Amino acid sequence: MGTVKTKRMPRAVREQQMLDAAVETFGRRGYMAASMDEIAELAGVSKPLVYLYLNSKEDLFTACIRREAKALVQAVRTGVRTDLSADRQLWDGLRAFFAHTAEHPHAWSVLHLQARTHGEPFAAEVTAMREEIVAFVTQLIVVAAREAHRDPDLPEREVAGLAEALVGAAESLAAWANAADGTTARQAAATLMNFAWAGLGNLMDGRPWSPPEA
Repeated sequence: MGTVKTKRMPRAVREQQMLDAAVETFGRRGYMAASMDEIAELAGVSKPLVYLYLNSKEDLFTACIRREAKALVQAVRTGVRTDLSADRQLWDGLRAFFAHTAEHPHAWSVLHLQARTHGEPFAAEVTAMREEIVAFVTQLIVVAAREAHRDPDLPEREVAGLAEALVGAAESLAAWANAADGTTARQAAATLMNFAWAGLGNLMDGRPWSPPEA
């Protein structure tokens, strides 16, 4: 009987397998508690091979952040059709965001919790992702202003603030939805639309809320 030779797995495929294991481990246990031994075992490879491919725990964590940030941004962009109305674009973008974070809870934990609390290099990677999403939402708000047939040039500071507030709310709601049993992506998106779009709609219609006189 001759020995059976298994086909060697391509490096790119093996590396993604390691990243999958790392994201799950970092997401479940946190960056500090996660061990390279555990990641290697979950990936079905030796620890030296993990170091050979990804150099160090820090480099592995950075690679996880970059991959998951890219995937989240791509999911949101792909979920939006630019030929639809502004409210539909925002709705579709929110649904895509909440669906992705619900389907990849460990990845969201890495991006939303772990990366932000374990050093500036990690936090900077997430900040870059967040800035891209904020810029995308900013453009949606500008489109909404144009659709209202009013002055399309809302004050830059106001548009930036609205986009930041909306993204921040989505981040917090995603963390809550992932921890709350039975909350679907559609329900989370509807909650945020009810919270945000009514106010945005009034603003586009020229009926902004004003603070009372002192």
